[in-house]
Amino acid sequence: MCRHLGYLGPARPLHDLVYAGEHSMEHQSYAPRMTSGNLLNADGYGIGWYQPGPAGEDPSHDGPAHEGHAHEAFRFRRSQPIWTDASFREVARAVSSSCAVVALRSATTGFPVDESCAQPFRAGTRLFSHNGKVEGFDGVEAKLRELAGDLAEVPDARAPVDSALLFALAARHWREGASLADGLASTVQAVNGLTSGRFNLLASDGTSLAATARGDSLFVRAESAGERPDALWIASEPLDADPSWQRVPDGSLVVADLASGVRILPL
Repeated sequence: MCRHLGYLGPARPLHDLVYAGEHSMEHQSYAPRMTSGNLLNADGYGIGWYQPGPAGEDPSHDGPAHEGHAHEAFRFRRSQPIWTDASFREVARAVSSSCAVVALRSATTGFPVDESCAQPFRAGTRLFSHNGKVEGFDGVEAKLRELAGDLAEVPDARAPVDSALLFALAARHWREGASLADGLASTVQAVNGLTSGRFNLLASDGTSLAATARGDSLFVRAESAGERPDALWIASEPLDADPSWQRVPDGSLVVADLASGVRILPL
């Protein structure tokens, strides 16, 4: 089941986030170590990253921006295996960001291998990735669409894949005022009330990360030279053998930012 990564910290080339480490994201696309039910994550990939917007401008329209803190979310997505894309490997050296989300896809049977299904999905300045599967999707699709409400404001929610409706539900919670983390938690709780599945969700707003561990592996890592963390990582699998990687217990909600560090709460 898919693999994803969230990063927050000093600006790094996207190349480092995707290709660095003996168990890099690229390596996990063809040789994942902790995957469940699949051998490859070769059905597409995506990278979302943030760049500062004009001072005082808030592209999400969720409220007034603070000067110097507006961020715009960009994406690069493809339906091919990441290891076959030599052009992105080159471009990734030229683009740096202080916050990014990387997602590798292993398509669930019945859903197309299409670029529109590659994550992360985007709603304003928020990026979203789902690692997992909605069991019995055909039987709950109509109810999920009802819960998600109007999809007009979130075009990615119309992608022909189960993850898109989880994203739509999270986006609805965010529009209604939920925090980044609470939007994910509420989504998992709502879907768990309908069906079983694996619901490892990951989201970012450019200044913080949030994730759920529900049915699949998840790890966090904090790099720090002082009281506050300098860099934070959330990943399906550790990228290397560094002992600072911490496994997140199943049934947990992760909230991470550079002011408070990593918090792991019951989901």
